[in-house]
Amino acid sequence: MKVLIAVTHLLGTGHLARALTLARAFIAQGHEAHVVSGGGAAPHLNTDGVPLIQLPPLASDVHFTRLLMPNGQEADIAYLTARSAAIVQALTQISPDLVITELFPFGRRSLSTEFLTLLDATTQMAPKPVVLASIRDILAPPSKPKKADRCAAILADYYDGVLVHSDPHIVSLDVSWPVTDEMRPLLKYTGFVAPMLPDASDGAKGEVLVSAGGGDVGASLFAVAIEAARQSDLTWRILVGGAQAADRIVTLQTQAPDNVTVEPVRADFRALLGQAKLSISMCGYNTAMDVLQAGIPAVIVPFDDGSEVEQTLRAAALNTLAGIEIITSQELSGPRLTEAVNAVLSAPPRDTSAINFEGAAQAVKIAEQMVACR
Repeated sequence: MKVLIAVTHLLGTGHLARALTLARAFIAQGHEAHVVSGGGAAPHLNTDGVPLIQLPPLASDVHFTRLLMPNGQEADIAYLTARSAAIVQALTQISPDLVITELFPFGRRSLSTEFLTLLDATTQMAPKPVVLASIRDILAPPSKPKKADRCAAILADYYDGVLVHSDPHIVSLDVSWPVTDEMRPLLKYTGFVAPMLPDASDGAKGEVLVSAGGGDVGASLFAVAIEAARQSDLTWRILVGGAQAADRIVTLQTQAPDNVTVEPVRADFRALLGQAKLSISMCGYNTAMDVLQAGIPAVIVPFDDGSEVEQTLRAAALNTLAGIEIITSQELSGPRLTEAVNAVLSAPPRDTSAINFEGAAQAVKIAEQMVACR
């Protein structure tokens, strides 16, 4: 089976990371999986063994109001048209049995023309590939009913199913999206998508590991972490991502006390997490899965800039588990972070044995069955 996974990460890199995990799961079962990426470079992510087709890259401002080219200018029609042509070319070259769109049509509405061009092209193929959407546990709820209606219409016109990468006993899609009776039969819950934890690294043994993903976010979290570290006997490690990481690291290093290391995001983040004493992070899907798998105490500060509520909803779902403290951006301060760190370190061990982390493998099984029945 040949698979094409289309993904564009605009701010962080979580969407691409999840697409790569899915691709590896298909490849592990003997399938040919290609990832068509429309976001910027993400050198901290391991792409080894996964055929990656790069579209002319896009990024976004923090409010998702503008699509930006690598030079920082807003993308023009010619640039966007070139992307649409490139994704159709990839479809033609691969001639997949299965097409997966990451997030669309539940999100990436600013790229609707591009995704619809891809979907229209699939209808001209013989045989037509199975088309699935791939979405995380919690979505950004539609701000207007017509956005949900438009999503439902696109699903009805083009899609054979929706891979929901969640455990419905923990978080169902209804928490963040208006699921209609017509849509419900399309939903295929896979469990959470999380690669196996690697062997632990000694690089962060016993440390407080502070992270904010691979994008240009987390400035306030890093500043408050340094403030809290000044009052701490623990060793802290801050991992900084994004295109401006080098400049941000220099600034943070000048502010940090001796018990704090500041460095770029690392490809071995998950291995570091396995040896850390506790994690301080935002609450993106992949980071949340990594923290749950590692089983370490965690302080979570959900990203809520602009109108973002996804991470806040996910954090609320996790707040019932032992050893997790939630701090909103409004209450984030050095004393509050110190209080939360002390609370999670004194909490009982967290039991995650009942959580299904086999979402990638289950997604492959679902897709195999659907392609076989095509």
